Amino acid sequence: MAINPNLIYVLLGVLGGWAVATLVSMARARSLLNEAQKKLAQAEEEISGKRREIELEKREELHRVRAEFEKETRLKREELGNLAKRLTERQETLDRRVEKVEKDSVELLSKERSLEEKKEQIKIFEDKCKRELERIAGISSEEAKKILLDNIKKEAKEEANQIIQKAEREAKEVAGRKARETIAVAIQRLAVDEVVESTVSAVALPNDEMKGRVIGREGRNIRTFEALTGVDLIVDDTPETVVISCFDPLRRKIAEISLQRLISDTRIHPARIEEIVGKAKKDVEEIVKEEGRRATFDMGISDLPSELVNLVGKLKFRTSYGQNVLEHSKEVSYIGGILAAELGVDPAQAKRAGLLHDIGKAVDQEVEGPHAVIGSHLVKRYGEDPIVVHAVAAHHEDEPAASILAVLIQAADAISAARPGARREVLEAYLERLENLEEIANSFPGVDRAYAIQAGREVRIIVHSEQVSDEEAERLSREISGRIEKELTYPGQIKVTVIREHRAVEYAK
Repeated sequence: MAINPNLIYVLLGVLGGWAVATLVSMARARSLLNEAQKKLAQAEEEISGKRREIELEKREELHRVRAEFEKETRLKREELGNLAKRLTERQETLDRRVEKVEKDSVELLSKERSLEEKKEQIKIFEDKCKRELERIAGISSEEAKKILLDNIKKEAKEEANQIIQKAEREAKEVAGRKARETIAVAIQRLAVDEVVESTVSAVALPNDEMKGRVIGREGRNIRTFEALTGVDLIVDDTPETVVISCFDPLRRKIAEISLQRLISDTRIHPARIEEIVGKAKKDVEEIVKEEGRRATFDMGISDLPSELVNLVGKLKFRTSYGQNVLEHSKEVSYIGGILAAELGVDPAQAKRAGLLHDIGKAVDQEVEGPHAVIGSHLVKRYGEDPIVVHAVAAHHEDEPAASILAVLIQAADAISAARPGARREVLEAYLERLENLEEIANSFPGVDRAYAIQAGREVRIIVHSEQVSDEEAERLSREISGRIEKELTYPGQIKVTVIREHRAVEYAK
């Protein structure tokens, strides 16, 4: 079989191409290997460089830390050295002091022994002198001591009594003069109107025909009005006038405002009356608040709780013996502040206690008990100072006065109530009180005559000089004043004056 030469050539060409491709691939692989080796060598060089840099940084950091440590160690060594030096110096100083103390102790012991020896010598000499004195005087030392002490006690008692009597006289004179001056200054600096309120108010009518409209058909208008306001409406023969009668000023004020508005409106019927009375009550509540704010502003009190401010305003519609309680409280506040300033007490606190002293009267119809106690509970509830609470509770001696402020409020309250025209009394009660004062004074032994003067503010008692001594006269004034306080009720205070005089009478013939 013959072989085709073309096939051989093709095979040779394929083998040659394969060989060439193989050689080219090997050359390319060798080139890639060389490049990889170069990159590996570069990476190793970079790593070596980084390693050297890190080692260098570590050496520098170690050197820096070592230097800082050596520096701190050197400073500590120097500090310890200085401390040791100071301790050594202090130890040397203490050693020197100990040596000095030991030396002084030895000297003191020596002096003490010397003093003990001298004391023994002095004692022996005193005993010798005492025996000699007892021999010369003929009495023992104990007897002489007793006689001497008795004489000294007697003289001391006499001198003490004279000093006490002199001090009491001077104190009474100074206290009386100072009290009169202080009260006079307080009263002179205060000028208030005399306020006396009654239990009736008169409302003017435009004409007498309005009376019939106020009464209404079969009296239904007047009945509705009286039921809603709680007052008595008096329609009599007085021309163009209707009288409102009620013991409660608050209700009387509401009725007065309501009636005036009804007269101005001319529409008077039960429904309209109810509407007008409701509005009048709200208006009076605003009046109460405004009066309370005005009173606290006048007294310079800005931090009073709103509840207490409203209660203060409510006092505007309360009276005591015809005296308006709010005006009385403001007057007590003024007088208390002036007295406090004269005596060196806090005037602001005195004015606060004076304004609040009768606050219990604003709710005493709703709460049982004396108004002073009720008032103290109220102000305590709203966080007032304990000294103010006590002054409110003690102003009528429901509690014993335990502070100067309480005494000042008592005095201011008495001054306000006792001034002429402040309060009114029924004539029969006034005359009865005068008779009772004279009767109590005349009931004591040794009393010759007794007179109630100054509208019952003072009792002057004349005693028999042969039956009552000066000391007994003072005791008698205290006993009479105590009995008056116990048996009688009166505003303010009553002065008891006992007069004792001895008259020597002889006739020339």
